[in-house]
Amino acid sequence: MRRWYPRLAIGLGLVAAIVLARATVFAPDPVEVDVAEVMRGRVEQTVTNSRAGTVRTRRRAKLSPEVGGLVTAIPHREGEHVKAGEVVLELDAELQRAKTIVAQRELEAATARRGEACLNAERAARELVRNRGLARGGHISANLLDQVDSAARAGAAACEAARAGEESARAGADLAQRELDKTVLRAPFDGVIAEVTIEVGEWSTPSPPAVPVPAVVDLLDPESIYVSAPMDETDSGRVRPGLPARVTVDSHGGQAFPATVVRVAPYVVDFEAQNRTVEVEVELADRAFAATLLPGTSADVEVILDARKDVLRVPTSALLASGSVLAVEDGRLVERTVRIGLRNWDTTEVQEGLTEGERVVTSLDRAEVQAGARVTVRKPGDKRS
Repeated sequence: MRRWYPRLAIGLGLVAAIVLARATVFAPDPVEVDVAEVMRGRVEQTVTNSRAGTVRTRRRAKLSPEVGGLVTAIPHREGEHVKAGEVVLELDAELQRAKTIVAQRELEAATARRGEACLNAERAARELVRNRGLARGGHISANLLDQVDSAARAGAAACEAARAGEESARAGADLAQRELDKTVLRAPFDGVIAEVTIEVGEWSTPSPPAVPVPAVVDLLDPESIYVSAPMDETDSGRVRPGLPARVTVDSHGGQAFPATVVRVAPYVVDFEAQNRTVEVEVELADRAFAATLLPGTSADVEVILDARKDVLRVPTSALLASGSVLAVEDGRLVERTVRIGLRNWDTTEVQEGLTEGERVVTSLDRAEVQAGARVTVRKPGDKRS
């Protein structure tokens, strides 16, 4: 047995040396990881549009004259503001103006004829009253009274006919004036001229029935700007008017602007069966800024369904598929099971499993980042090795 003691000691020494070498010389290098500190703050539960949204305006009119004619004036050009009722285009109206003058003169003549006829009817009516008195005294015959009565009836009928003629002439004058008015195109509301597609001297042709013709003036109201965005149909039951939202616009560097949901479409768009969506409309809180946005600009909408203040939170990127996180303890990674609450793409509420001040790994995109691994924390700004 004594001969075995030295051999046993040598073997134990070799094992110890191998273990030590593995733990030191041959040990794998620590894994560099990015971490975030568990801290308190605000967490929101949000939903975002499934495809890019669009800046739109509720009032936009593509205008064309109702009648054809030669363009004689375009008082306002692209980018100019106009008031409701202001002229934006005029056609040659010499013919319509002449018809209006003729119709007005005919109305004046009809009015004069009506006055004459009704005056004669009044005289005949008075004559009938006088002759009825004479007839009662036996001073005139019944035949003469009948003649006076017939004259009075004829006078009244002539008066009514003259009134009808006057009304007909008035209607003709009104029709001529309406035809004249159609040669002038006016703004239906306050807005900005977005586009003019015709020039002075060109001929404007009205649109035949069922045949669309491009408009000559495009008018939009910048005060009625809103954003329309498609949301996944699975979120349609959670989004409702009145919820707060945020809008990011590509033309403004992705900056987020507060907004409010004002409408949720009462139907689901199913043109693409595998991508059904519901349209949501939001209005920006800053209406002055909204008026500067160009209709047609792409935008994204994030609707805030719920929010909690002063709760423990971690970056959503720190969550594993299993619902746990990797915490850093004494230079090693330890898996922690957590119970989460509200979450969004950026942050997640932690209700149980972590305490404030602990550090969790956010760089989970490498296989070597796993529970038990030795790690070194990468400082902010350091490049990944």
